[in-house]
Amino acid sequence: MKKVYTCFCTDVIHEGHLNIIREAQKFGEVYVGVLTDEAMIRFNRFPTINFEERIKLIKELDGIKDIVIQSDIMYDAIVKKLRPDYVIHGDNWKSGPLKAVRDNVEQLLSTYGGKIIDVPYTYNENVKRVDAQLKEKLSMPEYRRKRLKQLLKLRPIVKTIEVHSGLTGLIAEKTIVEHGGEFDQFDAMWISSLCDSTAKGKPDIELVDMTSRFRTIDDVMEVTTKPIIFDGDTGGLTEHFVYTVRSLERIGVSAVIIEDKTGLKKNSLFGTDVEQTQDTIEHFCEKISSGKKVQLTEDFMIIARIESLILERGMEDALNRARAYVKAGADGIMIHSRKKDPAEILEFCDKFRVEDNNTPIVVVPSSFNTITEAELAEHGVNIVIYANQLTRSAFPAMEQTAKDILKYHRAKEVDSRLMPIKDIISLIEEL
Repeated sequence: MKKVYTCFCTDVIHEGHLNIIREAQKFGEVYVGVLTDEAMIRFNRFPTINFEERIKLIKELDGIKDIVIQSDIMYDAIVKKLRPDYVIHGDNWKSGPLKAVRDNVEQLLSTYGGKIIDVPYTYNENVKRVDAQLKEKLSMPEYRRKRLKQLLKLRPIVKTIEVHSGLTGLIAEKTIVEHGGEFDQFDAMWISSLCDSTAKGKPDIELVDMTSRFRTIDDVMEVTTKPIIFDGDTGGLTEHFVYTVRSLERIGVSAVIIEDKTGLKKNSLFGTDVEQTQDTIEHFCEKISSGKKVQLTEDFMIIARIESLILERGMEDALNRARAYVKAGADGIMIHSRKKDPAEILEFCDKFRVEDNNTPIVVVPSSFNTITEAELAEHGVNIVIYANQLTRSAFPAMEQTAKDILKYHRAKEVDSRLMPIKDIISLIEEL
């Protein structure tokens, strides 16, 4: 009997999958691959059921010879081990990011005469409804809220990018790249106080109230499924912070990061160039403890941001604060620096990891942007936040377009650098 291989990346079996199985059975014995959680997260989306449950889904199908665990989106290991005569897949992999996977399979099969079977992709009202239900489940607060903690267990480093609107949320949600045979995408989203304020044309001094900022969260949540980390600035008064924690937890935000400063907020990258006051360890610990006490689930995280290196208070002060904040209940530590050399960040991470190997470390490599995620992970960093790059890239592009339209009194000269409006609209799904 010929061997036919297909791989499913799904939490539910619908008629599209059944059609592939039926077609595969015409050519030989059918082997079905199940992607691991790590592979699914890296290339597609977060699973709504665990790996064992996904295997059970396949076992319940008729006419399956065997189930194969596929730990990478590329098929190298599978083809080497199984040597299938045919690999069957929906024809949606003939274009877009998945084309790289098809090309990989085609090259592997060509070495011994194997063939690809492209099945017309099944997309009707039933399949559309199933996909919509899965997305809705992923976006529900009780599923989204716990996803950051789940990612910390599954990913070597959680890649997070700033979003400040529904559209930027869609960019974070749907951008997938293939490079050198590897797929990658962002794991989480950062709702930045700076970028939220900037998008509203307001200064970054905690002027935008929480009600307005929660509307931004709602806009993003309505069209995305990835976990959200919220920039809570200083957290405000302790009496107010506890209500912020309750609200964020209830709507499905995964974490809030608060910084140990007091008084009128000034952006950290100004450092000592402007007057900034660091909170006392005792008071900030009280704020953390108060926030943890009002939580109703174990899913939500309060992450303490330490400003000691920004304010040139020294490494020992930063480490002392980290110890105290973790003891007070902080679920993670964010260490910040405005230096272009990441040396002091890495020194902090190394020294902190000698004492504490479990508490997640968060960094924001805005100024020390030459360091890679892999290098940060080697020093114990768990979450990297690209905190303002979408805002900073959009502004000069929009400003130049405005200038050129004024200069030429028409829009033809800017057209070559504009994204077609139909491509933008295609990001937005209709009900």
